[in-house]
Parts: sequence; structure tokens; C-alpha cells
Amino acid sequence: MVVGNDVRRVGVVGCGQMGAGFTEICARQGLDVLVFASSEASVARGRERLQGSLDRLVKKEKIDTAERDAVLSRVSFTIELKDLRDRDFVLEAIGENLADKTAVFATLDAAIEDPTAVLASTTSSIPIMKIAAATYDPSRVVGVHLFNPVQVMPLAEVIGSLRTSEATLARTVSFIGDTLGKKVVRAKDQTGFMVNTLFVPYLMSAVRMLDAGVATAEDIDRGMTGGCGHPMGPLALIDLIGLDTVVAVGEAMYEETKEPLHAPAPLLLRMIEGGFLGRKSGRGFYEYATGSGKRV
Repeated sequence: MVVGNDVRRVGVVGCGQMGAGFTEICARQGLDVLVFASSEASVARGRERLQGSLDRLVKKEKIDTAERDAVLSRVSFTIELKDLRDRDFVLEAIGENLADKTAVFATLDAAIEDPTAVLASTTSSIPIMKIAAATYDPSRVVGVHLFNPVQVMPLAEVIGSLRTSEATLARTVSFIGDTLGKKVVRAKDQTGFMVNTLFVPYLMSAVRMLDAGVATAEDIDRGMTGGCGHPMGPLALIDLIGLDTVVAVGEAMYEETKEPLHAPAPLLLRMIEGGFLGRKSGRGFYEYATGSGKRV
């Protein structure tokens, strides 16, 4: 267990891929983690997702069953957001929807008892000031943009708004960097921050290239993995992230910048309308076996 930060009780809002991944890395560091889910069905899915990830680590002999069980014992679930009242650090990990996020932060701001507790958002595109505006004390609101899968990807962007205090930023950087072992970079509070400002135009260009018939999806991805050394091609990566998530990020960036390169490619919009969301739906630019995420 890594020691060196005063955060011991962590709250996580949402138990999808990002929330479950963050829950896992916190619990593996010996922290007490309480996860909020919107329903009992979501709780069940969150438990299954966490259990499955840890079982894969056991199968790969990266942890043993005793450690897996210890990690699971540190995680509890609730369907009442106010139950997070005693947390030192709360990470919101729900979808890219400003109204939903501000509703969560308004409730957390009123419920969290410790005035020094950090309220963090995993948003990948929404300016932190817009989220913090929903709170009475925006000084403790910060952005922590993590990357999927959280358990594997080493980077975290930390973003402070104009109202985020230096104490909040310092506590966040210490927790994310020292306790959880992430490589932390600081970014300006603008839509898309640093990584997605570079990344989203690249993804959209790949979709437009496919739509124009320049090359097949397989060859576009091979070009970037074999020719540029990327670990995954852009279209396979969109499938992993989720087509709906990529569109939400692109729309948020375009709304603020009016930069055409940020605008979602029309093909992405048509695919979403057809129910093709990537791995999570079993079909995106590629087809996937149900429940496994493996290409067919």
C-alpha cells in the first residue's frame, strides 16, 4: 500500500468502466471505497465489473485470491448519493452530460461534511468552471481526467478552474500521483483540456477517411499501428471508448471552439442512431462477441 496522502475514504459516483476502474485502483491501495450507483441493477453490474476485472488479474497470476478478496472487502455500494457525506475525496464518473453532472455536484456539495474534501470530475471535455458553478464552494472542485482502462493507463490530467483553490489542487495531485501512482499533467480549464484537444481531431479524421472510402477500417487502423507505432488504431479505439462518448466530447468541444475538426463526423452520428456504440453494444466499426469485448 502506498502511503503519503491524507485521503483514506474515497467516494465514486458511477460504476461504469471509468468508475469501476478508479474504484479498483483505490481499493488495491488499501483505501475504503464507497460507490454510488443509480439503481440496484447498476450496483449489480458494478459489482460484476469489479469482480471480473480482479478475477482476470488472478487468472494472469498478478494477484492471488486472498488479495482479490481483500480488495473486494474494501468496496461497498449505495444508491443514496448523500451516503458519501464522510468521504475525503469523491470522483464523479458519469456520462458527459453537463446537466447530470451539475445535479450530482450540487447534491455532493450540500452533503459532504468535510469542507476540505475534494470533489473531482472525470469529464473529458466539459470545462470545470461550468461544473463548479453548481456548488456553493467551487474552490474544492477539480477535474481529474483519467484514461480507459484506468487500471492500465498511467496518465491523469488534473484541471483546476479559476475558482479551484491551491490546497485542492495540491491534495489532488498528491493523491492521484503519490497514492495512486499516476503520472500527473496539469492542463488549462478549456473544453477538451490538453489530451483531447490533440486527440479528438485525429479520431474524427479517421472516421471521415473511412466515410470517404480512402481505406478500409482495418487498413486505417493497421496504418497507425504499423506505420506510427500506436498500440491501437483510431477506429478500434473509438469502439473501446464508445462512439457515443466520442461524439459527446466532440460536440462539447465544437460548441465552445467552433473548430470544424472538433465536430463529430456524420458517419459517427448515423452509427449511433443505428445502435452501434462500439464494444459495449457488440457492434461499432468492428463486431464483438457478446460480453467478452473480443473481436468477432
